[in-house]
Amino acid sequence: MDPGPAMSINNPDGRLLSIVVPCYNEEEVLAETLRRLSETAETLEARGLKVELVFVDDGSRDRTRELLRRYAASDRRVRMLGFARNFGHQLAVTAGIDAARGDAVVLIDADLQDPPEVIAEMVDRWEEGFDVVYGTRTDRPGESRFKLATARVFYRVLNRLSDVPIPLDTGDFRLMSRNVVEVLKSMPEQDRFVRGMVSWVGFNQIALPYRRDKRFAGESKYPLRKMVRFATDGILSFSAKPLQLSVTLGVLSSLLAMLVIVYSLAMRLFTQEWVPGWTALMIAVLFLGGVQLICVGILGEYIGRIYREVKRRPLYIVQETRDGTTVVRPAEAGE
Repeated sequence: MDPGPAMSINNPDGRLLSIVVPCYNEEEVLAETLRRLSETAETLEARGLKVELVFVDDGSRDRTRELLRRYAASDRRVRMLGFARNFGHQLAVTAGIDAARGDAVVLIDADLQDPPEVIAEMVDRWEEGFDVVYGTRTDRPGESRFKLATARVFYRVLNRLSDVPIPLDTGDFRLMSRNVVEVLKSMPEQDRFVRGMVSWVGFNQIALPYRRDKRFAGESKYPLRKMVRFATDGILSFSAKPLQLSVTLGVLSSLLAMLVIVYSLAMRLFTQEWVPGWTALMIAVLFLGGVQLICVGILGEYIGRIYREVKRRPLYIVQETRDGTTVVRPAEAGE
């Protein structure tokens, strides 16, 4: 169900650009985010585009919702969706895509690490005929060496494992045409990895290199635990190779066990040093047990995802939406 009010996709007064901004506890940065997005919108409107700003509050616990209500009431461009609870960044992005009414949709986080000024360049590429313009990070100041190193490894491992090529060093900051958006809206999978889904869709895509900025204010909403979960979603949602890995581990452990058996028989038949020792036995048991647990864990991840899919629960629950003076409070669910 589209949480936004009904409206023609193609604006009769000209093309419409939707800028989707997921937010979670961003009260410290929202005023500056809105200011810079508004400046970008004015620049684009001078070129004949209309712009809407779709903010999605992902169940924030600070004053984010209150500020967004105020902005929606005072700024004609601003629309706000408020979740009933925290559903996660990827589902906030999904809700914004579902609600967007533009001929093209831009995804950008509220923390201003992705500069809103780059959106104008994305629009240039879109007007040249590209359906997806994704930002590729050339520099990432303000981030720790650990985060930079793990991000670099993640993107390369993901690309090696994925059945679909996914651009390296690329986040969710991107522009998508209405054709791509409509396909994404038809993909209701629960464990979402939006950048991978956009790559899977195909169409005419192009990279746009840019320099990422430091976070303007506040703290990162992706601690190590969420980063690990996000990486797991990316790998398991776009590849069956971990299952193949479990088979490989099983074969290797079986071969190693055979070698140990041959060694044990040789020691028993051809030497006098055949007193059985617990060391070799414990190594074999622990190794095989570890491999089995790894394989069971991989299977469990895939089965858990099947379990979540077959329940057919809505992806998110919208508690309220605000579009200017219009307020909709009955909960609406994304499909």
